[in-house]
Amino acid sequence: MRRRGVGASAVTKKKLETARYKERGNEIAAQQLEQLSNQLETFHTNLEDFAAKHKQEIKKNPQFRHQFQQMCAAIGVDPLASGKGFWSEMLGVGDFYYELGVQAVEICIATRPQNGGIMTLKEIHQKLIKTRGRYGQDISTEDVQTAIKKLKVLGTGFALIGSKSNQLVQSVPGELNMDHTAIFDLAQQNGGHMSVSEVVKKLSWKSERCEHVIDHLTHEGMAWVDDQTPTNERWYWFPALFTAEQQFAS
Repeated sequence: MRRRGVGASAVTKKKLETARYKERGNEIAAQQLEQLSNQLETFHTNLEDFAAKHKQEIKKNPQFRHQFQQMCAAIGVDPLASGKGFWSEMLGVGDFYYELGVQAVEICIATRPQNGGIMTLKEIHQKLIKTRGRYGQDISTEDVQTAIKKLKVLGTGFALIGSKSNQLVQSVPGELNMDHTAIFDLAQQNGGHMSVSEVVKKLSWKSERCEHVIDHLTHEGMAWVDDQTPTNERWYWFPALFTAEQQFAS
């Protein structure tokens, strides 16, 4: 018995069914997209109402301000993105971080001859508090982080490096790679200094790799050479990591 071939009408019917399924799928996707858009719009409106209600607390309380920014980020809203519009007029947050960023730049430039353009976030925070005076708006390290991140977007050479618990601020052009950051982390754990043998031992590097990284840091003024050490081995000091007592002694 000979098998019958598929007729032209069957092929046409199959194509029509496929087209209908595709059309129905597009309709469902469009409906879901519209629902999501409406939900985001509602949430955005509620967020503006919340900001208006808690305006003073957002301005004055650093911790509350940080939590508010995290809430904004969750729905893709950046209250710092523009100096105009609702967020700037209602909260003044754009101007606040602009002012904070300018003050941070001034501190970094003033101290660059001493630290080679590297400072701890904590030190910048402390100096900003002193610069702004007792009547200035309270600021947190998170506020300083936000201001520095905005400076980085402008391509000014400012960047945050190191671990979150002990972040450093780089204020000179040029990228510091993972090796440079690892050296800073090790020196930070060791009171602001380290030696080649310590790096070789703790990071399992070859001495050539260690010397290459340190040569760059000393050339840029981020590390100082010390040949008068208790161990008779050359130490490298990082002025950005000096304690208040070490800065006074130097």
